[in-house]
Amino acid sequence: MRKHFFEQTNFYIVTGGPGVGKTTLLTYLKSHFLIVPEVARKIIKQQIKINGEALPWRNKENYSKIMLDQSIDSYMKTAKQAPQKNCLFDRGILDTHCYAKMNNIAIDTEMEETAKTYLYNKKVFILPPWQKIYQTDEERKQTWEEAVCTFHKMKDTYELYGYQLIEVPKASIMERAKFIITEIKKH
Repeated sequence: MRKHFFEQTNFYIVTGGPGVGKTTLLTYLKSHFLIVPEVARKIIKQQIKINGEALPWRNKENYSKIMLDQSIDSYMKTAKQAPQKNCLFDRGILDTHCYAKMNNIAIDTEMEETAKTYLYNKKVFILPPWQKIYQTDEERKQTWEEAVCTFHKMKDTYELYGYQLIEVPKASIMERAKFIITEIKKH
């Protein structure tokens, strides 16, 4: 049985496959919300800097474990620093679950408990694949096909845990931002 339970209805997740414009959109929204950066890119940058093994193209299991630990840490720090402020997370804890499943990494009891213990607002903003803006870089090495697959797996993962997915339209950053602001005001 769980010892603790956390539910932050002021924590909103922005997710989707890679290269869909999440980080750009969240940067634009920083004047409206507290933005919690993605831990995955931070881990990749740190691991590249130290020539570490916890990279998605070297040691997926270790990368997944660090991603889960840092996602929990990010959630808890944000809850302590901004208990009442609306926050947008560039990916959530369940993104780690999705990553694990896609890479045939077993979801152990501890990982399963995180999904039931650290809860966000039930509205999750998901950005669809958009080939026009998709690019790879040093931290994003997925093909377009992998990006599309990730989007669908992400949808499946969040729906499995009872979240309501709200697809953000393919539009200008301003229009996407307005869409998210309007949806959050409805809450």
